[in-house]
Amino acid sequence: MTTQLIRPAASGLTSSSPRLTLAAALLGFFIVTLDAVAVNVALPTVARDFGSGVSGLQWVVDGYTLMFAAFLLSAGALSDRIGARRAFAGGVLIFSLASLACGLAPSLALLVVARFVQGTAAAVMMPSSMALIGQAYSDARERARAVGVWAMGGALASSSGPILGGLLTEVNWRLIFLINVPVGLVTLGLLRRIAASPRRPASIDWVGQLTAVVAMGGLTYGAVQAGSGGFGRPPVVAAFALAIVGIGAFALSQARGRQPMIPKQLVTNRALRTSALIGFAFMVGYYGLPFVFTLYFQQERGLSALAAGALFLPMMLIGAALTPFSARLVERVGPRLPIVTGLLVMALGLIILGLLPVTTPVVVLSALMILVGLSGPLTMPPTTAVLLNRVQGHSAGIASGVFNTSRQVGGALAIAVFGSLLASSSGFMHGLKVSLIIAAGVAVTAAVAALNLRPEAEGRPK
Repeated sequence: MTTQLIRPAASGLTSSSPRLTLAAALLGFFIVTLDAVAVNVALPTVARDFGSGVSGLQWVVDGYTLMFAAFLLSAGALSDRIGARRAFAGGVLIFSLASLACGLAPSLALLVVARFVQGTAAAVMMPSSMALIGQAYSDARERARAVGVWAMGGALASSSGPILGGLLTEVNWRLIFLINVPVGLVTLGLLRRIAASPRRPASIDWVGQLTAVVAMGGLTYGAVQAGSGGFGRPPVVAAFALAIVGIGAFALSQARGRQPMIPKQLVTNRALRTSALIGFAFMVGYYGLPFVFTLYFQQERGLSALAAGALFLPMMLIGAALTPFSARLVERVGPRLPIVTGLLVMALGLIILGLLPVTTPVVVLSALMILVGLSGPLTMPPTTAVLLNRVQGHSAGIASGVFNTSRQVGGALAIAVFGSLLASSSGFMHGLKVSLIIAAGVAVTAAVAALNLRPEAEGRPK
C-alpha cells in the first residue's frame, strides 16, 4: 500500500489519454507491490533449491527493499529532469529485464544481484508513475479518484500477492518473477500512446545519494550478518561503523549542500517528521510479519507454499476492502484518530501473536493477523492526507520521497533484524516472538508521536 503525493498538472500539460495513463501507472504499481509481497511465500523453496540459510533469504527480500529505499529521493529528481513518461518507461523496462534475470538466476548470488536491480528500477517507477497521474488529471476531484484507483491496484497486489505467490511456487517459484515480463510489455505498450511529459530543471544530490546508500547498506548488512555470528564479529562491527559514518556524512551533506535531497524547510516540518516515523513503524510490522510467519508456517508447521499464502489472505483482504472508505473516515474525524487507532490495533495484534503458544492452530493465527491488516486502511491513507495538507505544493514530491523512503527503510530493517533473531542461537521460536514484540513496541512509539498531530491544522497547508 505504498502511497505517493502528486503535484497537480500545470496548465496545458494534461495527458492526451488520462485513462491510458492511469492504466499504465496502475500496472506499474501492481508489479512493484506484487514483487515485494509474493516473494515471501517462495522463500523456503528458494532456500531448498539453492541450499541457503536465513541470511541468504534476507538478501532476496532486502536486496529489493534496500535499493528501493536508497534511490527514491533521487528518482523523483530524475523524473522531473528527463520527464515522467521517459523515467517511468525506463524503470519499467529495467524492472522487466531484472525480473527475467531473477527468473533465470542459476545461483542465489545472481538472484540477489538481480533483486538489487529490480529495487532500483522500482524506485524510479514510483515517483514517475504518480507524476504521470498528476499531469493527466488537472481537476482535483478527478485526480483524487485516480489516486484511489491507483491505490486499489496496490491493495489488490498486496491482497493477492501471498496466494498468487503460493500458487506460482507450487509450479515453480521462478514464475513469481517471470510473470512481471508480460505485464511490463503491456505497460510499455500503453506508454507509447501517452503524450510526452514536460521536463524541468532538477539537480541530483550525488553526495547525498552516495552517503545514503552507504548508510542504509552498512546498517542492513550489519543487522543481517549479526544473526549468524553475533554483533562482536569484525565484519559486523565494521558494517555498523560504516553506517554511522554514512549517516554522519549524509547529515552533513544535507546541512551544507547547495541543493540537498531534503531541503531545510522539510527537515523542520513536524508533519513530515511524524509521518515518516509512522510510515517506518507501519512497515516494520506490516512487512516484517509476513516474512517471519512465512518461514514459520512452512518450516515449523510443515505447510505448503500455497497453504501458507492462503493464511495471509484474510489479513490482506481486509486492507483492500476497507481502503476505499478511508477518505470518508478522515473527512469526518480527521487523520489523527484513525492513525493512532490503526497503530495501536497493529501493536495489539502483534503482541497477541507473540504471546500465543506454539501449538496454536494456524487458522487462529490467520484470524489474528487481521488486526495487523486493519492497520493499513486506518493508518496509511490518513498519514498521506496529513502530508497533502501540511507540505507546500512545490515540496510535495520531495516530501513524498522522504515518506516512502522511511517506509522502505522500515521494511528493510525489519527483515534484517527479524531474520537475525530467527537465525540466532536462541532458536527460531524465540526469535519470532521477540521480533513481534519489537514490532509492537515500534508501533506504539509511532502512535504516541501521532498524538502530536494538530487536528486544527489538517485542512490547510503550511
